[in-house]
Amino acid sequence: MNYILFDSDVRNSLLPFTFTKPVADLRIGILTIREKWEHYLGLSTSTITEDYLEEKYPMVEMEENVLINASFCPSKKLVKKIKNLSKNEAIFKGDDVIAFYTSDSQEEVDFDIYTQIEFEDDLLRIKNTWDIFSLNDKAIQQDFDLLTKDRTSQPIPKTVQAINPEKIFIEEGAKITFAFLNASSGPIYIGKDAEIMEGCVVRGPLAMCEHSALKMGAKIYGATTLGPHCKVGGEVNNSVLMGYSNKGHDGFLGNSVLGEWCNLGADTNNSNLKNNYAEVKLWDYETKRFVKTGLQFCGLMMGDHSKCGINTMFNTGTVVGVSANIFGSGFPRNFVPSFSWGGASGFTEYKTDKVFEVAKVVMSRRNIEFNEQDERILEYVFEITKQYRNF
Repeated sequence: MNYILFDSDVRNSLLPFTFTKPVADLRIGILTIREKWEHYLGLSTSTITEDYLEEKYPMVEMEENVLINASFCPSKKLVKKIKNLSKNEAIFKGDDVIAFYTSDSQEEVDFDIYTQIEFEDDLLRIKNTWDIFSLNDKAIQQDFDLLTKDRTSQPIPKTVQAINPEKIFIEEGAKITFAFLNASSGPIYIGKDAEIMEGCVVRGPLAMCEHSALKMGAKIYGATTLGPHCKVGGEVNNSVLMGYSNKGHDGFLGNSVLGEWCNLGADTNNSNLKNNYAEVKLWDYETKRFVKTGLQFCGLMMGDHSKCGINTMFNTGTVVGVSANIFGSGFPRNFVPSFSWGGASGFTEYKTDKVFEVAKVVMSRRNIEFNEQDERILEYVFEITKQYRNF
């Protein structure tokens, strides 16, 4: 069977992260949503996404296809139901379609002609940016169970103090030296060739993907995810770094999500709680206004390729778009548009030729090419986000 993951109507609620990638390629827990589905299905998937992303994330369509709503994370029971679907059958959760069996001849789907199957069990679903960190504890546990089943961890080094060691899994090539690992409140997963340096103190749940690193003396509270090749120091609480992003020095990051290729300068701090303990609001791209999150703790949402200089301070509930460069004293505004250059004293437009120069250098350090596809995606995002740059 051919499986296709589609963005669904939550895509706009997941901006700025979905400016540069489909919903399926967001990371929560240990794996991206696509990786979760492919593990469960035992097959590769393709994507239905925005037109400008199709070149990099193409759809593979066959005569018969099962389309899956990428905002839902898989479970064993759900995957069994999906594999048993027949043509013109659809699985729903309330009013939301999870999956349906169709053919390439159908340009528009009329669910009135489908046999609708209600899925009653609980599912993990990502509908808003803040779900990525607020549901990360459940996602780490699910991925931990999936990846470690019937496998044996590498031994915990003798210099490491471990609490609840049966909930600690160390992949081949990982290095841990003179660290404290407490898995009593959630599992700790240390990926292939990851490193925890001397003096780190970790309270799970924690997911460290391959080649990620905790620098000396880091203090990590769960539920936190370090995507591939992320480097983290200082204090981090309940945050997700999707991949190739760095917070290499002291400073606090809490209840936050960083996309890929981000960098936080030394002693960068974010607030995750308002002084009056009020509910946090976040910028919403769909309504073009700040919306309630229902959360008391909510920090920084930063899109791909954005950076900030040393001693940057982010207010509670700050959204930073794609390819922004923030520096200077004081708090920048709570919404920093994509391709902004500046800080609290004001912003100018960050031109794409300069953005591309930086991206090429940054990505080459990880032996990844910033290619013409990437350029075209960022050029498109630059154009569609001009409306927000009213400097």
